[in-house]
Amino acid sequence: MGWIVSLIIGGIVGWLASIIMKTNAQMGIIANVLVGIVGSWLGFWIAGMLGLDGGTIVRFLIAVGGAVLLIFILRALGVFKKA
Repeated sequence: MGWIVSLIIGGIVGWLASIIMKTNAQMGIIANVLVGIVGSWLGFWIAGMLGLDGGTIVRFLIAVGGAVLLIFILRALGVFKKA
């Protein structure tokens, strides 16, 4: 059951990040889930390095921020085109 919740939350995080970065039209559900999960990991890794921690809302914002950063990196590598 835990991995299903991770996929759902990852999809939501990736979808929100794709809206923020204006790549929503270029990404499908699988890309949203992958970007959400990998981006969350990236965000939590960076937050841990900076010593940031918080409640549920702060952790969700860190996950979305990590996904936005991942889309930025992927855009720089040419995976996504600028809107």
